[in-house]
Amino acid sequence: MLINSTQLCQNTRTNHIKHIVSSSLNSLPDDCISLIISLTSPRDACRMALLSHAFNSIADSNAVWQMFLPLDYIHIISNSSSPPSLLSLPKKDLYISLCYHPILTHNGDMKFQLEKENGKKWYMVGAKALSIQWVDTPRHWTWISLPDSRFCRVAKLKNVGRLEIKGKVKLSTLSSNTNYAAYFVFKLVRDRYGFRHTPVELDVSIEGTAAGEVHSVILDPPRNMPQQAKERADGWLEIEMGEFFNGFEDDKTVEFSLREDHDDQPKRGLIVQGIELRPKHNR
Repeated sequence: MLINSTQLCQNTRTNHIKHIVSSSLNSLPDDCISLIISLTSPRDACRMALLSHAFNSIADSNAVWQMFLPLDYIHIISNSSSPPSLLSLPKKDLYISLCYHPILTHNGDMKFQLEKENGKKWYMVGAKALSIQWVDTPRHWTWISLPDSRFCRVAKLKNVGRLEIKGKVKLSTLSSNTNYAAYFVFKLVRDRYGFRHTPVELDVSIEGTAAGEVHSVILDPPRNMPQQAKERADGWLEIEMGEFFNGFEDDKTVEFSLREDHDDQPKRGLIVQGIELRPKHNR
């Protein structure tokens, strides 16, 4: 079997680099190695665990992985619907669990998870925590349960002329120094009406700053128009509402809204799961 010479050189160079890194770090105390690894990223920590058996125990240690968890992770979990035993997991296992198994917080009205690459916070504000015009009027909205939603109840639109959905989150709840985007997460039932030709306006802004850019989208465009909403892995649809940068404005909130109030055309068949705030990576 012939081996590509370029690939052979690359493999040899990679193994040589691994040997140099391993040899250099092996001369340091374990706590120094732990500190160095904790200043990298979860992905790098997993890679360094492969260097040697000695590195594996350090790279997988609680001291390293606690640094990748949010500073307030104990408070978040303690005030969630998750069992207290979650906090007794090894920190790496806890990190992985929070990446792949979101938990419900704020009395079950918000969903929390971590971004696996860097441990940044994700939150979804469920429909119960949003301000939805006329949501408590039975002839306009109803609360239903769906098996593919993380929330106990989602809001289903029965009939309105004007639509307004608003929400807000304290910036201190999110990861600082991070660019976020807000996404409207929804479904449209088969007998939907009123969303094919009438655009809705989306807006995201930080309290006390200039209003964000308002843009219009069609939630249910005709087949001859581009689909602006994207299907998620969980089967729901999402559409980006806007983005914002969270610096260190702990005392402010980010506010987001969806509205259609230009006509009184009847609308029905929209199911609202919530609005998700997650880090955005500009590519």
